[in-house]
Amino acid sequence: TGMPRCGASLHEPNKALRIELNANANCTWQIQRNANQTIRLIFSYFKFAPSSSCETESIKVFDGPSTDSPLLGQVCDDTDAVPVLESSSGSLTFLITTNSMAFTRNFFAYYYFFSPGSRNENCGEQLTGPNGTFSSPNYPAPYPEFRYCVWHIEAPKNSKINLHFLDFFLELDRNCQLDFTAVYDGPTTNSGLLGKVCGHAQPTFESSSNLMTVVLSTDDTNSYRGFSAQYSSVPLPGPVEPNTTLTCSSDSMRIVLSKSYLASLGFSEAHLQLNDPSCRPVATDPVIFSFPLASCGTIKKDEGHSITYTNTISLAPAGSVITRHKNTEIIAECRMKNNETLEVIYSTTSNAIQKLAARGRYNVSMAFYESDLFSKPIQYSPYYVDLNQTLFAEVTLHSTDPNLQVFIDTCTASPQPDFGSLTYDLIRSGCNKDDTVVTYPAFENHGRFKFRAFRFLRSFPSVYLQCDVVICDSNNTNSRCARGCISRQKRASSPYTWKTNTVVGPIRLKRDLRAAEHSDSLTEAEAEKTPNLEQYNFYTLASVVLISNILIVVAVILKHHKHQAGYSYQNVQSS
Repeated sequence: TGMPRCGASLHEPNKALRIELNANANCTWQIQRNANQTIRLIFSYFKFAPSSSCETESIKVFDGPSTDSPLLGQVCDDTDAVPVLESSSGSLTFLITTNSMAFTRNFFAYYYFFSPGSRNENCGEQLTGPNGTFSSPNYPAPYPEFRYCVWHIEAPKNSKINLHFLDFFLELDRNCQLDFTAVYDGPTTNSGLLGKVCGHAQPTFESSSNLMTVVLSTDDTNSYRGFSAQYSSVPLPGPVEPNTTLTCSSDSMRIVLSKSYLASLGFSEAHLQLNDPSCRPVATDPVIFSFPLASCGTIKKDEGHSITYTNTISLAPAGSVITRHKNTEIIAECRMKNNETLEVIYSTTSNAIQKLAARGRYNVSMAFYESDLFSKPIQYSPYYVDLNQTLFAEVTLHSTDPNLQVFIDTCTASPQPDFGSLTYDLIRSGCNKDDTVVTYPAFENHGRFKFRAFRFLRSFPSVYLQCDVVICDSNNTNSRCARGCISRQKRASSPYTWKTNTVVGPIRLKRDLRAAEHSDSLTEAEAEKTPNLEQYNFYTLASVVLISNILIVVAVILKHHKHQAGYSYQNVQSS
């Protein structure tokens, strides 16, 4: 996947490209192959220089063998989508140019040749009605490679869509560059990105209208069971001017202004801009602004109990020059609060405040990794481990805002996926409660820690891990994240900025896997000769464990007879 040079001529049927460029680059890649197929090119990750414009820094994709071919599309710093471009023939060219700013740009793209209309391309569908379900190809079996599936959802008018993934397991990587699901707030993939997810999670999304688009994109490296999703529709809140909405997500802000609303203020849709004048509407009927949360001049403010993102739309009466007077502005404000997003849009001309209260949340996921390099995530579930094995866990915030910090406030283990009364604290209020826990310094949008597989696993076949995560502005030195461990006496006076939880698991012992494999290997004849298979497996397991650790045998025997001896979690801790 490495691309050490500037540009290349590519002839493979498929390839992943990891590109790193510095200032003043002008690099061309040409993809061509003698095949009666077309090319799909996906830029699943791109990081340009901050605040760069399309005029000075971009990716241009051309439908043919050179930059003289017709322009297919352009990708810039403010592109609010996962760009997917398809050629009309067997050749395609893309050009990356960068400006003079000293900054390392990173891009990840992959392409593959495919036959339009073939059986392999037949996935995704049009979904209509107030509710419904859909799933990835082959679910729950592994999804196929090189698929691009699109589901278009249309609910009844004057409603919005709540999308919930009941089961979700895709290949995990840090920026969701390989296999991913992308959700868009409208009828197409140009409608504004609500979020992009991968790994093992249960994400939820909410649209601002009755239209939503869902995309699944896969490569050829690893395949998992995919997802099962359901959607439902709820009436749009009021009183609100039809098609006048503000939607905030972990990744973006989306503002929809109806023509009738603008006309009531005496303004024309032709004269609109955000704090950054280069950010213009992506549609004009209705007027739609859709942009990454921390771009287009958005102002972020950490208010201690919440994080607020504010942007201003400048308006001018039809035919007049755009000004920045107080009475010609619409202010859009997204407030990220505990497990909800409060969205407010108001105009200073009429002092009429329109509020939209909607449930929303930052997209957060958690995964185990092979080592403290945190480069290779554990891709299978359950996660089988040895007793006292060191486990490496990472919580990731999926957001376009680079100045957010993830702080792990509390992590609790439980044999029950609903985390009932039986729990064990690893971390509580930022303080390590298990003596094997080590937390790592904050790194970008990640919170990391390690711990040893604990004695809890001796007494229960499966253990789940749930972490409460606090998200703060990394520039705020007085935030909850900056305070670290808080003792019981100080806990009540320490408000958090934004808090959510994420769950991973189950974790199981390898010895249980070996016992299960041994059981499965018995033939039917051998099973008939075994008077008590359960007792046989139990004593075989006890003998194996006895060789390595006599204490584990005690725990196993206690578990076997816990109904007779009144065995409890307190006994596990004392043993």
